[in-house]
Amino acid sequence: MTAQRLPARDGHMDDYTGRVLDVVDSIPAGQVMSYGDVAEFLGEGGPRQVGRVLALWGGGVAWWRVVHADGSLLTGHERTALAHYEAEGTPLRYLATDGPPRIDMRRARRAGAQARPQSSQAQR
Repeated sequence: MTAQRLPARDGHMDDYTGRVLDVVDSIPAGQVMSYGDVAEFLGEGGPRQVGRVLALWGGGVAWWRVVHADGSLLTGHERTALAHYEAEGTPLRYLATDGPPRIDMRRARRAGAQARPQSSQAQR
């Protein structure tokens, strides 16, 4: 795995950040990718780097469509994310406890070749 440049402190977006945000923009309503899925799709970085990009730059994209691999909701953002999931028809799993639901990753996950933008497929 290669080292990643994180967004510059001067407020300018680097190439990796732009590519992460492009992938997030490509996730259709009702589907999700895990942080690791996004990194794997890009072929560089890892879940933490993707999470860092979204923490710093994710306000302009559908950040709720990038989730933990186990489908758990982002701590501190559960209510906002859940409202988006319900509005978009994202498949959810309700647990036996009174806690928040989880994303049904088997049904909601977007991964692999079908997630690749058309321009990426044409280049291969």
